Amino acid sequence: SSLIAIADTVSSEYRTERCCVIVDSGYSFTHIVPYYNGIALRDGIIRIDVGGKVLTNLLKEWISYRQLNVLEETYVMNECKEDTCYVADNFQKHMQIARKRGKENTIAREYVLPDFVTHNRGFVREPRAEESDDSQSLVLNVERFAVPEALFSPSDIGLQQMGVAEAIVASVSKCPKTMHGRLYNNIVLVGGNSLFHGYRQRVENDVRAEADDLYRIRLRQVDDPITHAWRCGKAAVNGGALNQRFVTKAEYEENGLNICQQRFFHFY
Repeated sequence: SSLIAIADTVSSEYRTERCCVIVDSGYSFTHIVPYYNGIALRDGIIRIDVGGKVLTNLLKEWISYRQLNVLEETYVMNECKEDTCYVADNFQKHMQIARKRGKENTIAREYVLPDFVTHNRGFVREPRAEESDDSQSLVLNVERFAVPEALFSPSDIGLQQMGVAEAIVASVSKCPKTMHGRLYNNIVLVGGNSLFHGYRQRVENDVRAEADDLYRIRLRQVDDPITHAWRCGKAAVNGGALNQRFVTKAEYEENGLNICQQRFFHFY
């Protein structure tokens, strides 16, 4: 038997071009990791302490304060976040629309909570759909785009850190200048938060605004961002690309932690 320890950003990189920036926005954190010739450029690695869990907790707190106590309903509100939230291309513009009333407000949505009898997952009720007397629902308005905005402006929720787009530019700037063009030309978006509608376009627009006009900005969003890292890691192992990095039981018993540090250091 043998073992290999590999970061999710590394496994994502194995099925992309060998020079890229992996933007992995997942459950706990968001990581920006530049790679050149398959090696992580450690000086350019940036972590943002905002992930799906922070966003779900934020939505729970806001809804509990304004409408209904859902602080104990993490699973339900996580699904609500996935079903209703999106990334605004222009935050102030969407805020102005959210302040309007009636038909002029095209952002507000009614979300019917699951009753676990007729349906196990909540859903967005269409404006003219028939209502059920037994259903319990929430109205989401500004929350729909203000919650994911924390990915781009963590300071809004008290975290003095860079947002995703700013961190990408900062990450590339910490790499040798001769690599900047190739890195900007291959930014790969993975992780569950990349599924938010509007996420890719917002990242591209914000990076374009921050980066030097000299460089072409090209983003790629993978088909299944949640399991992409696992699938790439599986492909790399099955293809033999990582054979030299495994540590066998016998090697570990003979060398201990040192052999793991030597073999796995390449990945972190």
